[in-house]
Amino acid sequence: MLKPVAQLAAVGVVGILAAKLLGMLMLPFLGMLIGFVLWIGKLLLIAALIWFGYHLFKKLTERPSEA
Repeated sequence: MLKPVAQLAAVGVVGILAAKLLGMLMLPFLGMLIGFVLWIGKLLLIAALIWFGYHLFKKLTERPSEA
């Protein structure tokens, strides 16, 4: 009668150990992925600010046409 309970407990312990091991292996990858996404976001923000500044400078320096 105790054999199924012991087998279930063993499977649970192995599952918890596997989850902890996978977590330890995947956590650095997750941190690296988040850092890469934020780095891309920073580059896109810098490109958008340069684009906005260029078009604002272009609009402010264009001379009105003499008609």
